[in-house]
Amino acid sequence: MHYALLIYTEPGHEEALSDVERETAYAEYLALADDDRCLDAAQLQPAEMATSVRVAGGRTLMTDGPFADTKEVLGGICLVETADLDEAIELAARVPAARLGGVVEVRPVVRR
Repeated sequence: MHYALLIYTEPGHEEALSDVERETAYAEYLALADDDRCLDAAQLQPAEMATSVRVAGGRTLMTDGPFADTKEVLGGICLVETADLDEAIELAARVPAARLGGVVEVRPVVRR
């Protein structure tokens, strides 16, 4: 099955880490990206760089920044292929954000 690991963190959370902690977390992200079960992964630019798009009354409306003001923002995604949800959860638990105050949402991907 394919799952999306949606990685949410507080903006600027890495600034609270020591250099060693930051380097360790970075190495863990790279190791996860190198795992054979990882199909693709990407870090996102900060939420301030986002453009939210809606269509209302046939008009395209754009807003700078994220749509919702939340404590945690989507900071990255990882698409994995695992045998089951338990294996996807095991991978999600390896994401540094999960132990550094963030959260990793595991969501099945709809295959076409």
